[in-house]
Amino acid sequence: MQTSLVFPAHSDRGKVKKMDLKSFFQADVPKTITCLREGYRFKVFTADLIAGLTVAIVALPLAMAFAIASGASPAQGLYTAIIAGFIISAFGGSRHQIGGPTGAFVVIVYAIIMRHGYDGLLLATLMAGAMLILMGVFRMGTVIKFIPYPVTTGFTAGIALIIFISQIKDFLGLPIETLPAEFIHKLMVYGGSIHQISVHAFVLATSGVIIILACRRYVPRLPGPIVVVTLGALAAWFFGLPVETIESRFGSIPNSLPAPSLPQWDWQKVQAVFPSALTIALLAAIESLMSAVVADGMTGRRHKSNVELVAQGLANMGAALFQGIPATGAIARTATNIKAGAMTPFAGIFHSLFLLLFMLLLAPLIVKIPLACLAAILVVVAWNMSEMKSIRHLLRAPRSDVVVLFTTFGLTVLIDLTVAVQVGVLLASLLFIKRIIDVSNISPVNLQAFSGENEERHDPDATEHKQVPHGVEVYEINGPFFFGVADRLKGVLQIIRKPPQVFILRMRSVPFIDATGMHALEEFHQKCERNGTQLVLSGVSPNLEQKLRRYGFHAAVGEANICPHIDCALARARAILEIPAGSVKNSAPEGLGQ
Repeated sequence: MQTSLVFPAHSDRGKVKKMDLKSFFQADVPKTITCLREGYRFKVFTADLIAGLTVAIVALPLAMAFAIASGASPAQGLYTAIIAGFIISAFGGSRHQIGGPTGAFVVIVYAIIMRHGYDGLLLATLMAGAMLILMGVFRMGTVIKFIPYPVTTGFTAGIALIIFISQIKDFLGLPIETLPAEFIHKLMVYGGSIHQISVHAFVLATSGVIIILACRRYVPRLPGPIVVVTLGALAAWFFGLPVETIESRFGSIPNSLPAPSLPQWDWQKVQAVFPSALTIALLAAIESLMSAVVADGMTGRRHKSNVELVAQGLANMGAALFQGIPATGAIARTATNIKAGAMTPFAGIFHSLFLLLFMLLLAPLIVKIPLACLAAILVVVAWNMSEMKSIRHLLRAPRSDVVVLFTTFGLTVLIDLTVAVQVGVLLASLLFIKRIIDVSNISPVNLQAFSGENEERHDPDATEHKQVPHGVEVYEINGPFFFGVADRLKGVLQIIRKPPQVFILRMRSVPFIDATGMHALEEFHQKCERNGTQLVLSGVSPNLEQKLRRYGFHAAVGEANICPHIDCALARARAILEIPAGSVKNSAPEGLGQ
């Protein structure tokens, strides 16, 4: 016998659809398993191997650059790219996703290290990993996609500006020991040190930017970042340039992975880093799913969002155990992976193995890279993240969206990324509620505006086609009946000159009702009773009726006074008024309806 699970379907009639257990669990299988079931041929293996090597070459300088910009060491960036990149590809829900350190985390990681130390960052990353796993288990993959676009654009542009400002030190070779975390303080420190610019560092960094842009335009298959760090290291060594390198600031890079270990923690520290952990989890979810969507658009495939969230959670927990930093899906590296010919997630696994090989064999050479070259790479990354094109388009959007955009941007730059995300989402939610309120209304049916495609005159159930007796008032709720609209119902009887004997409230256009709406409906019924008016509900859907019954409203208003259709409601009104059937001429309601 085949066991089945039953899930509710989205239907007004309460239909259900069945999904057998086999299909249910197949939805949670990582893409690596799916690809192995399809058959992993030698041709596919070769394509994945070449793509993995290509992406590893691109990822090597980026992993170190993002770690340094975040206030960590280049080795910790490499650990993250190796461990987290492997886990994301092995257990993720996308065929082409490449994971590792990204620019999105630079701001938050830097702030956490400054406030709580590196141990605090490890604890926050571990907690964020657990949160991401829970997001995937509870099917929040689709919900994360609904973060408002002005919010994501605002904080991404803010991060880009902060990355750019943070790289001025190495780009100009300024002798500043420690940069403050605050944006304004950074600018003040730069102002006091601007006269100490290193010409050699500036020339290396400027040349690096030009080389990256030239490679992108004229030789797109040539990875600009690896060309920059290679030529920069050779130039610094050959000419003996007095510029700061990875070795001079951080020392040597280990040629092996550290042993896994748990970060030190206590409940006070957990409470202190919890908001930061939540921000890491939210950013990782947004960035990874955005990257997976981009990959889908380039390949025509479809990713599994919830599986991807679980993989991101495992990857961040793994990065924390191996002394890394937060990781997520990297859009640029994922696109490079696709353009290099990757066909399965094994390309991402090979990318991690190649990075491990580079660290084992090339560590003495990697430390010779000038920091000015890494700054040049991050300046280009910051420009790519700046979302200038998106911002120009958003400036033509409604004013409320522009407010959300610049509020999120300003808070990200001047206050804190955690605050920016929270305020941005809250502000966007409030504006969304206002828009829903604006399109929702409670009005007498014969005074509703006739406009557009929703004209009531074309509606066969419109009251102008019905026989409405004297003493009956008909109003209709259009739109969701929730806390933002519920207050409007309270004053309806007050604006009617003469309380009607029967008040029909049409609810056919109410998709849902919340607790505030039900409470307002209950208060309205009590007010009708005090005025000697009988309340009748019309057009109540099965879903809405179920909620009202659970709330106990049926018992209060009476089963006979909850009708599925306007004809039933009018028949009920005639019965209340004791009017014989067929003896009513078509007439307008009293009060405002006349």
